[in-house]
Amino acid sequence: MASVLSNISNIIIPVIIFYIIAYGVINKTNVYEDFVKGAKDGLKTVVGIMPTLVALMTAVGVLRASGFLDFLENLVRPLSGKVGFPAELVPLAFIKMFSSSAATGLVLDIFKNYGTDSLVGLITSIMMSCTETIFYTMSVYFLAAKVTKTKYTLTGALLSTIAGIVASVVLAGMMK
Repeated sequence: MASVLSNISNIIIPVIIFYIIAYGVINKTNVYEDFVKGAKDGLKTVVGIMPTLVALMTAVGVLRASGFLDFLENLVRPLSGKVGFPAELVPLAFIKMFSSSAATGLVLDIFKNYGTDSLVGLITSIMMSCTETIFYTMSVYFLAAKVTKTKYTLTGALLSTIAGIVASVVLAGMMK
């Protein structure tokens, strides 16, 4: 079964690309021109969101280097212990809302210190897959789409992140 899935995953992208090209040719569109136009539009979007990306990455770097994440972990430790959430994961939960790549760096540190099969490691793995980079996503995609009213999006995203964190604790607890 694993080899079948592996083979499917190896061919799915080329199949999709050939399907798009064939669809364009059948409908008599200039596929290459449309591709180039889309690439130009994509490049304009990247240039437009670059300052936001640089600001987010700089802010995450400052938070890690300043010791703020350690301070946050120690501040929340008494409360997190009462609800069954390891305080060691507080920095990860916080940073994940801003940058997935910075969160991945924290994940590697957690795995090195606690192991991948520990309760903390399991919660980390599940939490990384069921939470989103809220502020990155909102700033990049909303900036690109020129969306300005984000009140309900932010509330919904924060609630879903909390639900993902709770689910990761419950699921990892069931596995141990």
